[in-house]
Amino acid sequence: MIHSHAPRPWVGIIANPVSARDIRRVVGHAGTLPLAERVNLLLRLMASLAACGIGEVRMMPDREGLRALLLRELAQRPDWRLPQLDWLPGTVTATVQDTFEAAKWMQQAGAAAIVVLGGDGTHRAVARHCGEVPIVGLSTGTNNAWPEMREPTVLGLALGLYASGRIPVEKALVWNKWLDIVITEADGTLRRDIALVDAAITGEQFIGARSIWSTGALSQLFLSFAEPQAVGLSAIGGLLQPVGRRENEGLQITFGSGGCRLLAPVAPGVLSEVDIAHWQPLQHGVPQSTLLRQGVIAVDGERELSFNPTQRVIISLRERAFRSLDINACLHYAAQAQLLRHGA
Repeated sequence: MIHSHAPRPWVGIIANPVSARDIRRVVGHAGTLPLAERVNLLLRLMASLAACGIGEVRMMPDREGLRALLLRELAQRPDWRLPQLDWLPGTVTATVQDTFEAAKWMQQAGAAAIVVLGGDGTHRAVARHCGEVPIVGLSTGTNNAWPEMREPTVLGLALGLYASGRIPVEKALVWNKWLDIVITEADGTLRRDIALVDAAITGEQFIGARSIWSTGALSQLFLSFAEPQAVGLSAIGGLLQPVGRRENEGLQITFGSGGCRLLAPVAPGVLSEVDIAHWQPLQHGVPQSTLLRQGVIAVDGERELSFNPTQRVIISLRERAFRSLDINACLHYAAQAQLLRHGA
């Protein structure tokens, strides 16, 4: 059925102004994405949304300069046909908490969709709090296994057609997997987190630099999906035994001797050989324990969680965890239904 977002559809935008600036960019000699180019991405996106009749976007503010530069560009081009741009309320902390709060606000306020500019970590932060609102990913991070590379003009066209109600939900949206991570404290209290793509168990004792690019301390790797064209730890799984985004399983890898050695691009410009002892499918809802009693968990390429012998770590795959927009499917539907055609 064709959906509608009454009374007036609007789109949320969460742009991480500092994605692609972590230490992996230094060690691999990779480029960064300047604020001016992020603004250009946003302008192209908004132009397509306006062409599809979307009259308003609401965006997360920042204090890194992205907001100021975007407003300056808009002021210099008053004749552009763009949606009205509003900014979310609240205090900017310049931490991931801004993303959490923005995603929750957009979900509660009824966004048709949330566009995310960032890498795996930014998309993970949004997915935790977006609820039933679909995510639309624009890849601007260092590790971009989850968000695919897209021209924002094309992405905005697909999104605008969906948000304006011209593409059915069942044609436009797809379900995505994630990994549930639960740490049980000695007193029974729980710490919960998720990973969109990968959760790596390392023997390190401290979190230290958050970004991970070295494989020497790896013990296990849990993957919701693994594509061979990816860069990051998920590339290990993708080049070992690919698992698609829509397949009903993930992959679990145990590192060590006795199996095989694999060369993989674990960060931009960084290729590592890893010894793999064993690998097996990861099934929905089946809890898996860590082999190490103490260590650090790197979530979607960044060290986030530490655990010790008094705690228990359980990781499991969850199917149908959150929804995203299928750009290809939207545009195929638009062509078949002649949504953009006028005349004979």
